[in-house]
Amino acid sequence: MGGNDVGAGRALGIITLVVSAVLGSAYLLGRSLVPGPVRTDSAVTATGADHPEYADQSAPVDTEPRADTEPRADTSQPPPGGEPNGPEQDPSIGPMGTRVGTGTGGVALTFDDGPSPDYTPQVLAILREHHITATFCVVGENAEAYPWLIQQIVADGHTLCNHSWDHDVALGARSPEWIRTDLLRTSAAIRAAAPDAPISWYRQPGGAWTYSVVSVSRDLGMVPLHWTLDPSDWRAPGATRIATSVVDGVRPGSIVLLHDAGGDRQGTVNALYRILPELTSRYDIQALPQRGM
Repeated sequence: MGGNDVGAGRALGIITLVVSAVLGSAYLLGRSLVPGPVRTDSAVTATGADHPEYADQSAPVDTEPRADTEPRADTSQPPPGGEPNGPEQDPSIGPMGTRVGTGTGGVALTFDDGPSPDYTPQVLAILREHHITATFCVVGENAEAYPWLIQQIVADGHTLCNHSWDHDVALGARSPEWIRTDLLRTSAAIRAAAPDAPISWYRQPGGAWTYSVVSVSRDLGMVPLHWTLDPSDWRAPGATRIATSVVDGVRPGSIVLLHDAGGDRQGTVNALYRILPELTSRYDIQALPQRGM
């Protein structure tokens, strides 16, 4: 091979290497500019709980719910009586007219997300031992699955509260018709177990209230029930932390948020052995009125 041929071959090889390097760099740059898959687990991020679908953490009013194909409900107009009326407003009434206190010097314990065959019987037994009644905010699908527990709750004199069919935190953002159907389905499951039991309260999952869900619950004869004290027992921090949070944080008129389902609630059950003796020595502990307030 002549000298010119060798030189031409070397030049061609160098050009090939340069082109390959440029193409490789362009490919890598392009890959870096392409966004990764969009995460759709915002509910998990927002709640930070092992069971986000059952997280009743204190949520700001009108928080943006998870995406849904159902049209958003109109939340621009407050229902009659749904807004605080200035400095003279009853302190037991919170945003959108939700109930955030008992309105008396007494304290109310509320248990959400049940009934559960694992934890509700334990809670009932402890309450019975201390002669205390409470309010149980039950999920419709659980009421349908465990009707005998609904019957036991009623037999022990506790108050029932509608807590939606399947703990839909985004329920308040759905259409009024959707909300109404959900709440009616839940009440029907409760009444199938306990036909004569009053259902005068409604608690929105996650505390994610909207004017629509407040209006519909009121139209169905239920008082929108929020809470005063959330010890975050839904995070399962252990009995000691739950008990300390409740005992130190409770005040006259407090509505305490606790859970008897939706995850491992043994910590809540165990915390009651400290909570109940300490609270009964300082306050009148009773269920919310069965006919509302």
